[in-house]
Amino acid sequence: MAQEQEARSQGGGPRENRPPREGRGPREGGGGPHGGDRDRDRDRGDRRGDRGRPEGPPEIELEKLISDSLYLDNQAHAVVSRMRDMDSGTKSQLRRLYSAVRRAVRAPENERQHEFVMLRARLAYTIARHGLRSLDQLEKLLLQVTRKNDIRGYERFKDLFEAIVAYNE
Repeated sequence: MAQEQEARSQGGGPRENRPPREGRGPREGGGGPHGGDRDRDRDRGDRRGDRGRPEGPPEIELEKLISDSLYLDNQAHAVVSRMRDMDSGTKSQLRRLYSAVRRAVRAPENERQHEFVMLRARLAYTIARHGLRSLDQLEKLLLQVTRKNDIRGYERFKDLFEAIVAYNE
């Protein structure tokens, strides 16, 4: 015992006899020599799709969105609910995106698809930049809408986004 006390006073001592720290790694930032390894690993997991976890809510179906107003309303509520649970996105970010959606819908027919392709890129950037994982479904839906290139799909996407902005207020 005297040897252990002497070793501890000199900064050493058997580490295996020490209880592990709770909630943190060896440094204040936690997780090893780089501080934020847990955050980095979590980010990598998001990009790889977290193989061990379900992928989240099912995708929004475009055909149902076009034909069923109640489905649109339910999907808007679901997205807002996920936003409140998962993200810290601001209302102004949503409104800016909604303004871009409205501009894309009003674009001339020969430019509309291009506007929506660029809108998808903008949405993807906003999701990644601000960590708005709850909007991933909208990005997938926007891809479907753009591929279909139908005015009804564009209008319904705008309606869905409008409902999301309204329910998020």
